[in-house]
Amino acid sequence: MEFDLIHTDKHSKARAGVLRTDHGDIDTPIFMPVGTLGTVKAVHQRELKNDIKAQIILANTYHLYLRPGIEVLKKAGGLHKFMNWNKPILTDSGGFQVYSLASMRKLSTEGIKFRSHIDGSYHTFTPENNIEIQRIIGSDIMMALDECPPYPSDYKYAKKSLELTELWLERGYTHYIKTKPLYGHSQAFFPIIQGSTYEDLRIRSAKNAIKYDTIGYAHGGLAVGEPTETMYKLIELVNNILPENKARYLMGVGTPENILESIERGIDMFDCVMPTRNGRNAMLFTKNGIINIRNAKWKYDFSPIDPESDIFVDKEYSKAYLRHLFIANERLAAQIASIHNLGFYLWLVKQAREHILNDTYTKWKQEILPKITKRL
Repeated sequence: MEFDLIHTDKHSKARAGVLRTDHGDIDTPIFMPVGTLGTVKAVHQRELKNDIKAQIILANTYHLYLRPGIEVLKKAGGLHKFMNWNKPILTDSGGFQVYSLASMRKLSTEGIKFRSHIDGSYHTFTPENNIEIQRIIGSDIMMALDECPPYPSDYKYAKKSLELTELWLERGYTHYIKTKPLYGHSQAFFPIIQGSTYEDLRIRSAKNAIKYDTIGYAHGGLAVGEPTETMYKLIELVNNILPENKARYLMGVGTPENILESIERGIDMFDCVMPTRNGRNAMLFTKNGIINIRNAKWKYDFSPIDPESDIFVDKEYSKAYLRHLFIANERLAAQIASIHNLGFYLWLVKQAREHILNDTYTKWKQEILPKITKRL
């Protein structure tokens, strides 16, 4: 697996690249639909591939470990075969999910002991067994086990947390090197940079991570409540340290505005539940602004959801019909809205890439942001 940096915009730090995997090339910048349990909620794999044109999806180690379990995944031949998806997959290590279970977990230098949110049973993640689990899942990109400190965190806690993340990173990388893929395709390993909002800790974490000379690195622990400008500042700070010829992944971000601003600062990869979660709650992201499709103003609007889109649902269904489905609580509503929003996100990063290659990214970003962020 390798990352090729193709071009950097002349007027910003926005980058276009290609991440090459055994399951296909990924054009960056890229947005990864979130398929936590081996499914992107309300969306068929054929729709992801043929209509949304997703190049990679994200799944989660914590959730897959609990359900369906690693024995099922191993007998299936890995997650790709289990879910019938022949394109790349990235797996989060589950550290963030365990972080969200603050009252149900205990941290130590050994790892994380946690209780299942399903049945209350006890389990342990160590840096080593977390790699083993991700080997069984068979993801193309595996994330290091880390601790995501809450926001706000005092300096003492953030420093102690980072020390734990660094210890786990060393052990996880060592085990990654010692073990081999199970299903005949290569698997990359990404360290995660932590340090809360403290600049010296972020710098320390980045300098420690690049010692491992991996194909890519992730910004973790951001978009957890800190001011947006703080997030952007920390992205710039860390990206000035990370090697230019390595992929840069901003975990769990975000809004279309967050994505475009982060691309301008040199981020290559994104994931977020927002397009599908907001879609299931009747919020549509469009090229002309944000729509709450439940509003009465759309009741008699028989125009297509987005007549300029090449996503089939945007042409085949009207705003009035989609509103009716939501008001009637029909399941098709969530499917149509999710496909639409994911299509918009993938369109947005594709447009960003084209403008980066043409050295017009900043001008385009300034023009499009007011359009796509206004409420209709």
